Order: sequence, then structure tokens, then C-alpha cells
Amino acid sequence: MSLMSDWRDKAYSQTMDKGKLQKLWQDYFQKEKGVYEQLLKDPDTEVKGTVKELAEKYELTTLEMAGFLDGIQESLKTPNEIEELEEDSEVSLGFDKEMLYRNMVEAKADWLYNLPEWDEIFPKEKQEELYKLQKASHTVRREGKKIGRNDPCPCGSGKKYKNCCGKDL
Repeated sequence: MSLMSDWRDKAYSQTMDKGKLQKLWQDYFQKEKGVYEQLLKDPDTEVKGTVKELAEKYELTTLEMAGFLDGIQESLKTPNEIEELEEDSEVSLGFDKEMLYRNMVEAKADWLYNLPEWDEIFPKEKQEELYKLQKASHTVRREGKKIGRNDPCPCGSGKKYKNCCGKDL
């Protein structure tokens, strides 16, 4: 088994007591915040090492480091091979700043995208722009004019929409 599958088994356990699982996540989020505080102080330096070395550097267990790598994966300039992670796997934490910020917004991780370290990286206006861009990327907009219930059905049947395709809505 890889570290990633071990992490997922533990962090998403269906059998663990709910209170213990909640405590696990609370503790993890605090540690994760600490790692991001350190990474964001020098965002242009690519941090590299083995999973074990980075876990020790950031005071995480190797399983927690696997969870961290899973979370940052989509924000990395060069993704790591996380599915086969072992303690001696070489990994990189070189992230794209804008992508990381947007992914934090998408994850609704306000404790991360509101870190004061972001103020040294992006001005408030840029943070607001990235926030709005991310929120808008998941907004579904209807194209064209809305069909009224008494309008002719767009399927071409000749019936009113409410008596045809809109009947079961």
C-alpha cells in the first residue's frame, strides 16, 4: 500500500468514531495552515525533498504529508506522482501562486486564502479578482431566452411548454 492510500483510508474512514475523525481533521487543518504560512513567506523558492524529509521539516507525520501533497497537487507547477508515494519518494512543492489561491477558494478553505502572507504576494485587489474568477468559474449561466410555461414547446410539437417537455418539471 502507498502512503496516499493509507492516508485516504484513515482520513476518510467510514468506521472511525465521528468525534475522532473530526479531531483528526481539526488537527490536520491547523498543521496544514502552518505549512502554508511557511511556504507563502518565500513563494518563489521551490521546496524539494523526500516525503519523510518534508514531513520532518514541517513537523508532520508522513501520512499527514501525504494528505498535504494530495491537497496541493492541483496547484503544483509540476505534479508529483502521489498515488505511489513512499517515505523516500522525491517530491516538489513548487506551486503556481494564482492557482493555489484559486484552489483554496474553491475548497472553501478561508483559513488558508485569508492568511496574511497572501498580502505580501498579491495586493487586495488581485486577491479579490482571483476570488471572483474562481467563484464565477463554477457559476452556470443559462444561454438565450428563458422558456415561459405558456410558450410553444421548443421541441416543435406545437403544444405549450407546460403541457409537453415542461410537464414534469
